[in-house]
Amino acid sequence: MKTSNVLVLILVLLYINVSTEWPTHTVCKEDNVEIHYKSCDPQQDFAFSIDRCSDITTHTFNIRAAMVLRHSIKKLYAKVDLIINGKTILTYSETLCEPGHSKLIFCGKKKGEHLYYEGPVTLGIKEIPQGDYTISAKLTNEDHITVACADFAVKNYLDY
Repeated sequence: MKTSNVLVLILVLLYINVSTEWPTHTVCKEDNVEIHYKSCDPQQDFAFSIDRCSDITTHTFNIRAAMVLRHSIKKLYAKVDLIINGKTILTYSETLCEPGHSKLIFCGKKKGEHLYYEGPVTLGIKEIPQGDYTISAKLTNEDHITVACADFAVKNYLDY
């Protein structure tokens, strides 16, 4: 009996090591718009949601995001790439946290703390571009270590 328990444990551990990708999560799916995401950080997944896809085209919409920090945030940098047909079309980067100048409420959080945000976000876009594309978002800290990373797959067939 003990040998079979050890064998099952070994198989479970081997399966965990073989499975290196996080699942794809659905952010929202409506008539003509779908948004999915997958964490691109091999060590951590996170939770993210919005109420409705159509809210994105309004000036401000509500999101919910949660994760446990693997690294402290003294400084936090965001880099976002718009990728169409495998080619980066647009890159945007911004400093979100730095001592004395923080744009987010979780700036200064320490490793192991739970990060949770529920509230408004403003993108400043009037419409979601039509077509299929990827938005790659990466947050890094002052040591250039990934705090969070995700690839968002966007499908919009709505003709404005």
